[in-house]
Amino acid sequence: MGRLSFPVLRSGFAALPLAHCHSLSHQLCYIRPGGWTLERRRLEPPAEESCSGPVHWILETSQGTAFQGGPHSEAPSPISSPMFPRGPEGKMVGTKAWVFFFLVLEVTSVLGRQMMLTQSVRRVKPGKRTSSLFAKPGDSLESPGEWTTWFNIDHPGGQGDYERLDAIRFYYGDRVCARPLRLEARTTNWTPAGSTGQVVHGSPSEGFWCLNREQRPSQNCSNYTVRFLCPPGSLRRDTERIWSPWSPWTKCSAACGHTGVQTRTRTCLAETVSLCNEASEEGRLCMEQACTACDMTCLMGQVNADCDACMCQDFVLHGTVSLPGGAPASGATVYLLTKTPKPLTKTDSSGRFRVPGVCPDGKSILKITKAKFAPITLTMPKTSLKAATVNVEFMRAETPYIVMNPETKARRAGQSVSLCCKAAGKPSPDKYFWYHNDTLLDPSLYKHESKLVLRNLQQAQAGEYFCKAQSDAGAMKSQVAQLTVIAPYETPCNPTPESYLIRLPHDCFQNATNSFYYDVGHCPIKTCAGRQDNGIRCRDAVQNCCGISKTEEREIQCSGYTLPTKVAMECSCQRCTETRSIVRGRVSAADNGEPMRFGHVYMGNNRVSMTGYKGTFTLHVPQDTERLVLTFVDRLQKFVNTTKVLPFNKKGSAVFHEIKMLRKKEPITLEAMDTNIIPLGELAGEDPMGELEIPANSFYRQNGEPYTGKVKASVTFLDPRNISTATAAQSDLNFINDEGDTFPLRTYGMFSVDFTDEATSESLNVGKVKVHLDSTQVKMPEHVPTMKLWSLNPDTGLWEEEGDFKFESQRRSKREERTFLVGNMEIRERRLFNLDVPENRRCFIKVRAYRSERFLPSEQIQGVVVSVINLEPRTGFSSNPRAWGRFDSVITGPNGACLPAFCDDQSPDAYSAYVLASLAGEELEAVQSSPKFNPNAIGVPQPYLNKLKYRRTDHEDPRVKKTAFQISMAKPRPNSAEESNGPIYAFENLQACEEAPPSAAHFRFYQIEGDQYDYNTVPFNEDDPMSWTEDYLAWWPKPMEFRACYIKVKIVGPVEVNVRSRNMGGTHRQTVGKLYGIRDVKSTRDRDQPNVSSACLEFKCSGMLYDQDRVDRTLVKVIPQGSCHRASVNSMLHEYLVNHLPLAVNNDTSEYTMLAPLDPLGHNYGIYTVTDQDPRTAKEIALGRCFDGTSDGSSRVMKSNVGVALTFNCAEKQVGRQSAFQYLQSTPVRPPATSTVRERVPSRRQQRASRGGQRWREGATSLGFLGVAQ
Repeated sequence: MGRLSFPVLRSGFAALPLAHCHSLSHQLCYIRPGGWTLERRRLEPPAEESCSGPVHWILETSQGTAFQGGPHSEAPSPISSPMFPRGPEGKMVGTKAWVFFFLVLEVTSVLGRQMMLTQSVRRVKPGKRTSSLFAKPGDSLESPGEWTTWFNIDHPGGQGDYERLDAIRFYYGDRVCARPLRLEARTTNWTPAGSTGQVVHGSPSEGFWCLNREQRPSQNCSNYTVRFLCPPGSLRRDTERIWSPWSPWTKCSAACGHTGVQTRTRTCLAETVSLCNEASEEGRLCMEQACTACDMTCLMGQVNADCDACMCQDFVLHGTVSLPGGAPASGATVYLLTKTPKPLTKTDSSGRFRVPGVCPDGKSILKITKAKFAPITLTMPKTSLKAATVNVEFMRAETPYIVMNPETKARRAGQSVSLCCKAAGKPSPDKYFWYHNDTLLDPSLYKHESKLVLRNLQQAQAGEYFCKAQSDAGAMKSQVAQLTVIAPYETPCNPTPESYLIRLPHDCFQNATNSFYYDVGHCPIKTCAGRQDNGIRCRDAVQNCCGISKTEEREIQCSGYTLPTKVAMECSCQRCTETRSIVRGRVSAADNGEPMRFGHVYMGNNRVSMTGYKGTFTLHVPQDTERLVLTFVDRLQKFVNTTKVLPFNKKGSAVFHEIKMLRKKEPITLEAMDTNIIPLGELAGEDPMGELEIPANSFYRQNGEPYTGKVKASVTFLDPRNISTATAAQSDLNFINDEGDTFPLRTYGMFSVDFTDEATSESLNVGKVKVHLDSTQVKMPEHVPTMKLWSLNPDTGLWEEEGDFKFESQRRSKREERTFLVGNMEIRERRLFNLDVPENRRCFIKVRAYRSERFLPSEQIQGVVVSVINLEPRTGFSSNPRAWGRFDSVITGPNGACLPAFCDDQSPDAYSAYVLASLAGEELEAVQSSPKFNPNAIGVPQPYLNKLKYRRTDHEDPRVKKTAFQISMAKPRPNSAEESNGPIYAFENLQACEEAPPSAAHFRFYQIEGDQYDYNTVPFNEDDPMSWTEDYLAWWPKPMEFRACYIKVKIVGPVEVNVRSRNMGGTHRQTVGKLYGIRDVKSTRDRDQPNVSSACLEFKCSGMLYDQDRVDRTLVKVIPQGSCHRASVNSMLHEYLVNHLPLAVNNDTSEYTMLAPLDPLGHNYGIYTVTDQDPRTAKEIALGRCFDGTSDGSSRVMKSNVGVALTFNCAEKQVGRQSAFQYLQSTPVRPPATSTVRERVPSRRQQRASRGGQRWREGATSLGFLGVAQ
């Protein structure tokens, strides 16, 4: 059957001509809009006539006017023909005529559930009026055939939603009859297809489909589900054994005299979940009984004719409505709220209105609406006067945004669970919808609003849940929460630990594994079904996680000594480790790095932090925060106020962000009485991106009064043609579409405006502003028709639409050759705007960060900020970007990170991405692409890697930093095996990206391996506080408080040496003589003294252990490598140790032993102590103070003459002797990471390492005291 266009008739009706007839008799069908019923009349055709020609249609309106159309009609035309004579009342009467066939697309209003879409083809008997096959109120949907279950085999990702009949048959076999009679379609949230406003296609013989490219800009097809009407007895009848009988139909949802919906449900009886793939719920239209006589009474006035309001003829209400800032709100509509809102009047150009007849009874409610503003609800004042006056002011409408997402939870079957969702906005959301595995939960079955309670859980109820909050201003969906439901006696966690490798010291090579690694095992941290109290809360009182429940102490044989360790032996469900999320950062100018000193940091309207002299800030993220939106305000007004959406680690630990701000444009003076033109974008050698046109007399004060004086104007434009400004982009460039989904924007520039009274510096508003955009600057032609103006909501960090762009109707000058797009806007409370297009071609990039170039899965780093700049390439030069379009950042977790970026499946070079990574302000390195191009090291196999055109930033110029790479964003082909395993994933495959194993393709960053090494007897990942284990030998005794201690050691000698601290239990009965861990560090050369270097060496602080019962004075042994002897000890440190017994005996001058001080001594002692809620931050601060030799400063340059605790004189080591760190750095690059670690080290290298560690082994043969002086 060919595709036919059809005219849309009145009230949403449409008629479609059929391509073929199936009978020798013809029919005439016309529709009465009054009741939307069908009437058919028999007309006599010639006996020899066949029905193979084109089809016509006829429509009769309620006024008696007839319209006709045919196969070439574009719109209905009135009938003027003697073939259709009219009676005395102007109605058409029947006569002889040709008979026609019809395919009618009927749209029927359904209360609250919108519309139903049906299709039918039917022939009728002569002279009889018959009921149609359309679903109408009161119709039985089981007759004259039987309906299939609802089918949903596709989702609207990719090109659209395809519910084709052949595909449904492939999956469901004979659950669909051979020749369906009718087709019915609706969305998964009960909206019939005819009321979605989308272009859809369908027929009983082919099925149903919706194409994304045919929809409105920035909108994709909804997710549709379909069913078919089959002839009686043609469907398979084995469902009685699988499903319970249908429940009785529910009560009709409509009020009396209206159309509504009834539903019924059934339960799957099969034990195999795969058999339960049919609908468990069905619906049908219904008509409630006729309404009775009016029973409404009024305390004041009389009941109106519709019996839904009280009217007072002698009362008049006067009102004035204004916009934010005082300007009149013209064109606002005033409604009386009854069962159906009644429009009463509109405001005039001055914002005034007059409503007679409404009763001042203190109960009647008026509603005032205007596009882009939150509706005003006004209760009538109670008065005995004949008139009253009200003054109201609109607030800008704000799309709902989620402030509480449902949490991932785990339960046993039979238990109960509560999932909560909360949204804010203007107006406040008044409707909440819950979805399970993308299917809407029926509100009549699940009594829920913002809180969904599921009792007596079954395993079939496990899966993904999310909510959608809705108001008059729009909708927004929450994040997805995973609900796990296990059997009553099922183990909540896998008791067998997973493999986890730790790196051993340089002198501890393991022949059994042929490597320097040892498997200590670990338990993946995930939510588990633990013990819960009887309360059903949004947030569980006790949160349970899988963790280590049993360990075994083992000894690792090293060269000449043994190293104790704790190995995980069993995992179980236990209380989660309590953590706290921290965000730190530095705020500076994008052009020259000037810090924003003493600026304010706001979260909503609350000031939550302040920057220091160097622009640094620290913020403890509130516990329930889902989306961290911060606004940075420069009190000195040098920089543009900047709103950022910062990713953070919800599992705890600190994340460091570099915040870049644009320098504010110097203000110029404008005349408010003149038309002013301000260019947008001043890139050297390029035309401006556009212009801002402010007509004369457009400025007004905050109270709404016109302003006619001089204006100080500062318009700062962030130009996407300058890639250096990408990091200064505001927010995360996302918006919420009509369905509540979050979608990305591609920017063509954003600008901040600041207009003030030159005399008083009062902020001014502006109306009727025009934005002109040079269309030649939009290099992707498909973006031109979808370009829009947006403004930033600083509370949510989301962009909201201000208006569309249209081509300018005429050139502004005869010499102007450029074509401009023009958009209109007003400048009131919002001052940041964007020229953007919605972009739905999205993918994810899989990225991992490692501690070294060995790329071991166990050495992945969490908390790394990975950022991507989406680039638009120059035509013909894919590697030479001309502009950036978007900036995104994510945080690496235990399995890396999935970074969103634009991509294209048709042209691999349509978009490219520039990716970089940083940890605590330090940039990580990407894998090299030149001169060696090693796919195994990069982490992506060929030939896909060549298609992606991987290039590190120094690919062509070795002088460039090595901290980023660029790729072409070629979307993976679905049928290509080599492209289905990463590193680029289609947007709909986010879960596959997040769960990809380390062996799957991914891009890599790594830390430059420093001259330091940490070993803990009880393994702990400092990037993941939840990996902390309760143990007396834990290096950090408290997971919410991390205390870092450093001692400064000065080395006098011609070379740098390695220094080790060996930390053992000193005074606690549970740990005395047992090893906590070791720390190695290489001394740093002093810049000013050629024969002096110093080392800042970490040791375990003394203090309480995890049980908080008693303190332990850690026994710390400081051992320099090589031929060294102790020259001096800080006198204040020595005096402190003498006065705080016991005192460790130091008979060996080649090392130093002490019982670590309990007090946080300072630089005068050569001891540096910092306590913080993040271990990495505590160590970084303490290390900076140690380098600086002060108790409150920080330095990256070693200062060897201040703040020293110990001094050693060291002779030069033997020629050819290799240091530990030289040895570790000489380890070759590993192939792609797998679960098995194998590193073959040449025996000669092992021998050198053994010789290099000989001195340390001699000092480490005993774990006990050398001696204690009482």
